[in-house]
Amino acid sequence: MSRRTPGRALAFTLALAAGTAVAAPSPASADPIPRAPGHRLVETYAGAPVAARPLPGTPPPRHPHLAPNGRSGMHADGWGSATSPWSGPLGARPRADSEQMAPLGGECATVTFDRAGRIVTVCGTFTGFLVKLLDPRSLATLAEYKLPQRPSTVEAITRLDFSRIFKDTSGGAYAYLDDEDRLVLADSRQHIVRLAHRQRADGSWEFTVTDDWDLTEQVPHDCATWADPYPDGSCDPVTSVMPDWQGRIWWVTRQGRIGTVDPATGTIRSLRLNGEEIQNSFSVAADGVSIVSDHALYEFTAAADGTPAVVWRQTYDRGTGTKPGSVNQGSGTTPDIFGDGGRYVAITDNADDRMHVLVYRRDADVPVGRRLVCEVPVFASGASTTDNSLISWGDSLVVENNYGYEDVSSLTFGRSVVGGVTRIDVRPDGSGCETVWESAERSPSVVPKLSTGNGLIYLYTKDHNNLGVDAWYLTAVDFRTGQTRWKQLVGTGVGYDNNWAPISLGPDGTAYIGVFNGLAAVRDDG
Repeated sequence: MSRRTPGRALAFTLALAAGTAVAAPSPASADPIPRAPGHRLVETYAGAPVAARPLPGTPPPRHPHLAPNGRSGMHADGWGSATSPWSGPLGARPRADSEQMAPLGGECATVTFDRAGRIVTVCGTFTGFLVKLLDPRSLATLAEYKLPQRPSTVEAITRLDFSRIFKDTSGGAYAYLDDEDRLVLADSRQHIVRLAHRQRADGSWEFTVTDDWDLTEQVPHDCATWADPYPDGSCDPVTSVMPDWQGRIWWVTRQGRIGTVDPATGTIRSLRLNGEEIQNSFSVAADGVSIVSDHALYEFTAAADGTPAVVWRQTYDRGTGTKPGSVNQGSGTTPDIFGDGGRYVAITDNADDRMHVLVYRRDADVPVGRRLVCEVPVFASGASTTDNSLISWGDSLVVENNYGYEDVSSLTFGRSVVGGVTRIDVRPDGSGCETVWESAERSPSVVPKLSTGNGLIYLYTKDHNNLGVDAWYLTAVDFRTGQTRWKQLVGTGVGYDNNWAPISLGPDGTAYIGVFNGLAAVRDDG
């Protein structure tokens, strides 16, 4: 997502109809996403299969109000680690499949997995923004639910300016699956809704709204049109939602509002960060909530009545403008909580010359001047930014370079980004950080994932091609060494552009990639 994530997440095309449940009487399968000409001119597979080498270490704690780690959302768990406990594909004769959700834009954003392994996802198209229940093997649609339209969609079509869509992270792009397999998201009406799915007596599936919390008394909602930003403050789209360990649902808005909903009573409380914007998701630990704006990183707790309370605030270098590959002038990362007991939190900055990975101590009582653990510059001078969440495992962080990616028009005709992926470790004594390895892989916009079950980082890469072929690959990189182990062609052409969606590792070992025209899947066939 992360950003566009995610961490950030992602900006999609949203629906043109009010929230409506639609049951599919039998699995409805779309056509595979067509490949653009030239797919026979590029390599289908490179590298060799590997044996799984599980990583030692302790995973983030299971959040009591989220689905189990790896199943719950774009960043995989409450800490935002972007790790999965099971093994993804190992490169043994991998096979790539896809389902086209719509001919022109149908990208599936947050991908979650219910107890039976079925996919619960959100897919944006030019004719509707849909919550979908998918069969994990065939990718057939079992049920869907239409979400309300976003103003950015109408404006984009009216003005033929589709950049408006790609810079809008609101309306359901960040969603999570809770501990009862219900999807929770904030729609474009400024409502938080909770959706359950169930199988009918005839075998068909349907979504039902179990809860609906109206935020409009707290959040401006005159959103008939979309602007960047809304100059009169008449509209403030909700960016993301996440539960805390006590069960409150936290929410943040684009114009810096932060609030909570008590699901038991419906009580809503909020505050506002004046002059600050939030376009990322956020992370939660048992002792607090980590939120980053375009000016500062915050740690929050909730007062007795649920009102968010600032524990500490840390400014960072936000640079002098928005870089190509960023949604706004600020950090592009959902904060990562990591380390023993969640002692650290990490983001990236937006420094003009070289972006830095920043690691901070989370404790409330850190002495003045001691909160920053390290500030590590990454990637080339004048060509470094990320709009995606970091990967975190143990005391390690992995960051990718998205500099140069703007939207699906950025990398056509064989073009790519400068690229780069780097692993950074915090020293065991907490005295600073070290760069462990650097990779030249070009992963333009994906929210990457690490399989702790096999030790592989999964990227979605695209290299320059002198013949003008736009070829997209699922790429496996060794977490320990940074060595690229194998690559599998997923598809060619703009329909396979990732456009900020995540890679999600399914419990059955499949890697799913949200792409512009739908959802792709890569699984071992050997």
